[in-house]
Amino acid sequence: MTHLWVRAEQRNNEERVGITPAGAAEMIAAGIKVTVEHSSVRAIPIQSYIDAGCAIADENSWPNAPADAIIFGLKELPENGTPLHHKHILFGHAFKGQPAGQILLKRFKAGGGTLYDLEYLVDETGRRVAAFGYWAGYAGAAVALKCWAAQRRGDIAGAVKTYPSSAALLDDLRTELDGMDPPTAIVIGALGRVGSGAADLCASLGIDVTKWDIAQTASGGPFPQILDHDVFLNCILARPGTPVFVPASAKTAPRMLSVIGDIACDPDSDFSPIKVYDRTTSWAAPALRVHDEPILDVTAIDNLPSLLPVESSEDYAGQLLPSLLTLDDLLSGVWGRAFETFATATKDMSVS
Repeated sequence: MTHLWVRAEQRNNEERVGITPAGAAEMIAAGIKVTVEHSSVRAIPIQSYIDAGCAIADENSWPNAPADAIIFGLKELPENGTPLHHKHILFGHAFKGQPAGQILLKRFKAGGGTLYDLEYLVDETGRRVAAFGYWAGYAGAAVALKCWAAQRRGDIAGAVKTYPSSAALLDDLRTELDGMDPPTAIVIGALGRVGSGAADLCASLGIDVTKWDIAQTASGGPFPQILDHDVFLNCILARPGTPVFVPASAKTAPRMLSVIGDIACDPDSDFSPIKVYDRTTSWAAPALRVHDEPILDVTAIDNLPSLLPVESSEDYAGQLLPSLLTLDDLLSGVWGRAFETFATATKDMSVS
């Protein structure tokens, strides 16, 4: 019997989950065993999974799960260097040359396990079957606006937190922006899921948005128009051929731009289109000040949808469920393609 083991998230500020109780019940009805770990932080309570018929395990007990269990989580595993023996489903951030990703792949190679990276679950056309994109864009735009509002107060943005709903987030932002003339914003990747979320958040607050996508960036740059906006929201994943949107020279260039929300958030990739910063930011310190005069802050939090953990989990889980229901066949479809990505990346990898 196929066995899906839903682990507790061990990363700070991560309350999301990739399967809802209703989805778990559907998998059980299809003959798949579902075990869910207790979690001290998960936004959806454990009782709902108990009611759905799931087996329940202790928090963070996945290393001792049965050898044939498929371990399912969203964010990173603890970076303790131990070999990984199981099949794992998670966002590995491992296939674009990221240093931490290479370490993760070596752990899989050493333990004989397999990484089915959620970012690389794609259909026959190469399109991802599930993504947190919309809520990443929505929350990322919100954090960028918090950074901009803090600047207007002569400050730098303070810690961010989770919200029970998008309505609560909007109420909070309206309070922060009260009495301020709204900024102008530009969204690159506006036709995608991430860009749509970012643009929708701005529109809900009456903020003027310039929407760019492939047609507007096909020239390869430079793009001085970006500097003529107060806020730039990057919603394009870094990949080979991605043009540079903000070069290092933008720090000292004449500009209106004072906040960059790098929602795609891949600063250590060789293909990053934002060249004024080199590390992610955190919930405790969401803004990285990369230049003082004129001010330029970058916000780049890599688990933005967790600001809205219930809505983002429900949306993502609904997209992913059809693929989870095919876990009994890991050799074809989305799982077969994900395995080939992993196998190619680790084929010649040494673990010494």
